Amino acid sequence: MAVMDKTVAVILGGGQGSRLFPLTKSRSKPAVPIGGKYRLVDIPISNCLNSDVRKIFVLTQFNSASLNRHIKNTYHFDVFSPGFVDILAAEQTPGSSKWYQGTADAVRQSFHHLNNHEYDHLLVLSGDQLYQMDYEEMMQNHLESGADISIATIPVNAEDATGFGILKTDEKGNISSFVEKPPLEELKNWPSEVPDDLKNAGRVYLASMGIYIFSKKAIHDLFESNPDSTDFGKEIIPAAIESKYIIASYLYDGYWTDIGTIKSFFEANLDLTKQLPGFNLYDNKRVIYTRARLLPASKVTGTTLERSIIAEGSIIEASRIEHTLVGIRSRIGVGTTIVDSIIMGNDFFASIEDLKRPMGRPAMGIGERCYIRNAIVDKNVRIGNDVRINGGSHLEEGNYEQYSVVDGIVVVPKGVTLDDGFVV
Repeated sequence: MAVMDKTVAVILGGGQGSRLFPLTKSRSKPAVPIGGKYRLVDIPISNCLNSDVRKIFVLTQFNSASLNRHIKNTYHFDVFSPGFVDILAAEQTPGSSKWYQGTADAVRQSFHHLNNHEYDHLLVLSGDQLYQMDYEEMMQNHLESGADISIATIPVNAEDATGFGILKTDEKGNISSFVEKPPLEELKNWPSEVPDDLKNAGRVYLASMGIYIFSKKAIHDLFESNPDSTDFGKEIIPAAIESKYIIASYLYDGYWTDIGTIKSFFEANLDLTKQLPGFNLYDNKRVIYTRARLLPASKVTGTTLERSIIAEGSIIEASRIEHTLVGIRSRIGVGTTIVDSIIMGNDFFASIEDLKRPMGRPAMGIGERCYIRNAIVDKNVRIGNDVRINGGSHLEEGNYEQYSVVDGIVVVPKGVTLDDGFVV
């Protein structure tokens, strides 16, 4: 679709990512690894590339070095293409000396970069969601409805609706009102007209996915008339509804999950190990792109594998790995059992010298005879022999010296060493 050539995408990198701590201790939220070999930011960028959107900005302000490096090493366009994926980190300018104050403020502060490019529409995306969407279809719906703004919505039931911004549509399918996280007793006023199969399932409430298409004029006018508004969902969209802009709902009924917490991150990753997961990594057309690392195939010796994903470059001699995602360049020793866990892998291979454990220090990876359950082991962690990590509701929540416990999940931060015999 030619209109996609004149569409600029802006991917919001989010704030400090405190709800994903300690995974965001040394990296921004979009740079958090997912699926064994990808980063969160690869999801919206891949959706853009699969939808013929080639002008992409990623907005971030916290710990952006690793994200910068990943994007620089991954997304290259040939010299005959106007396409790009650029990082826009928060910066002080003559017009603003503040960091991004919210989603809308981030886009407003970046306008002087966007305006260097010719575009008719602005596609605003979140950097911490897992889904596969054809933005061309959304754009087609936007143009056919004659809308100034389109919002992707997902139908949810009453129980889920209380956690989202809920939009209501009129008889034309345009959005007429909005409420942020309505209490259960108010929901009777907020159902929308949806197809019969969704109605029968009780999914009659339209939740905003935080995915927007704005015409260039609409976004400029809204920012001009609402100079103090900093957030799209809480301020700009309600202001647009009040100002009688035509706002279309684009109903999306595929797999979608917001990865804003350790628990949602944990569940979304482990869902990928299902025989038929909601998110399909094995799609011939809707490819998920990431850095081409040219790693060797994984090597597995004497291990029982059950419902698990093993990324490339791994050397595994474990006893059993069950319902687990094992990331790139992982090394797992003899006799180890790992269940219901995410092992993120390593940024480089353990050397022969390192494996000899000079000065008794555990080699990078997971040692022998360990037991790990309900855990997230971040990158470049060194776990010695006979280490036992048994996550669950019996553990007290909190951040400890060498690990954190969140919703019963034990998170071992990047680069930590757990010596032989360590127990959680």
